This record gives sequence, structure tokens and C-alpha cells, in this order.
Amino acid sequence: MLTQEEIKMKLGKYAAGLVPADSVIGMGTGSTVYWLIQELANRVRDGLSIKIVPTSTQTKQLAAEAGIPSIALNEVDSLPLTIDGADEIDDDFQLIKGGGGALLLEKMVAAASEKLIIIADESKLVKQLGHFPLPLEVIPAGWKQVHKKVMAKGCKRAELRSKTDQIFITDNGHHILDCYFEKIDDASSLNTALHLIPGIVETGLFIDMATTIVIGRADGTIETK
Repeated sequence: MLTQEEIKMKLGKYAAGLVPADSVIGMGTGSTVYWLIQELANRVRDGLSIKIVPTSTQTKQLAAEAGIPSIALNEVDSLPLTIDGADEIDDDFQLIKGGGGALLLEKMVAAASEKLIIIADESKLVKQLGHFPLPLEVIPAGWKQVHKKVMAKGCKRAELRSKTDQIFITDNGHHILDCYFEKIDDASSLNTALHLIPGIVETGLFIDMATTIVIGRADGTIETK
């Protein structure tokens, strides 16, 4: 049986085969995408010509180290596809994303894409969203007011994200509020309600955005949905 890291490596190699030559694609953020970038680096050295629109400074740096050029989202009209990971995926292809803190640009890049391909190991499949804390990107100046209003929406617990004992700051200068709903009965309605709260820049709910789900399993198989 494969370890989780071995599954991610296998997914990265598989996903690299989905990238068209001479294309500009959206590139997500996270540990599974890391392996995709490493495999694409091998193919670039063998002559593959691609550019990416990165969803984080982390991804942009990884791509640069791998010899893959990046361009900004503002430089493209649209993208043929984006490949990204997810923290939770339900049976309807609804997602929770943002565990890496890049949810705002991840969603913007995904929205500019004709296809959003999600690559993830089988542990990310759930019957109901909500066990993984839902990230909200919030304006620092009013996050306590956001917290109060989110709790009124049925959230059980919400915490400002920190990293190495410091408040986590996104690439866009915002905070992340991690919200523990435990279970989300109607992801679409919750997403709409949260967007009505002043101070929430974006939510980690990706509703009706994923077109293809690629799941890696411990037995070494890869399933495409």
C-alpha cells in the first residue's frame, strides 16, 4: 500500500500528462501540486513548453526553481484549465479549499478557467463537507466583527489562523478565519450567506467549479470522476 506522500507523487505524475503542450494553465497550491510541478519540470527539461498562472507566491517560487515561467492572471483572457488540490470533496464535487491560505487567488484563477481539475488522495473524499475547518479570508481591521457574525450562522468554533506563533497573513495582506461548522448541510446557501457578511473577502467553499476529480488511492490506482 502506498503512503500518502507516494499517492501525491503518483497523482502529480498523472496530472502532468493532462497538461497540453504550448499552453498557459492555472496552477494551484499545496502538497499535491508540489509533485505536479516537479514532474512538469522534468518534462520542461525534455522540451515541453508551458507557462502557468500561479495561485500563490509559493507556487510561483516552486515553478521558478523548476524552470517553469509564470505570468499574472491579468495577462490572460481565459485559461483552458487549472489543476489544484482540495481539502474536502463531496459527492456533488463541491469543495472546501484554502488549507494553504491561497483560497482567494485559487478561486479567481479557477473562475477564469474552462476546466478545474482537482487532484487529491482518497482521504479528501467525504459524504458531507464541514469536518475540515472552512477557511474565510477576512479583512484584518474587522475580523472580530466577522467572527461574531459567522458564529451566528451556526459555526461551532472559529479561530484566527496563526503560523509559528504569528498571525498568518495571506499573499493579499488578509487574515484567515478557520471556521469549524462540523457539518455543512447546504454548501451553496452557506457560501452565499457568508459573502453577505462585510469583511469576508472570500470563502473556501468552491461551489459548482470542479469539472473533473482525480483521486489517488493507497492501492496505487487512480480514479477519474
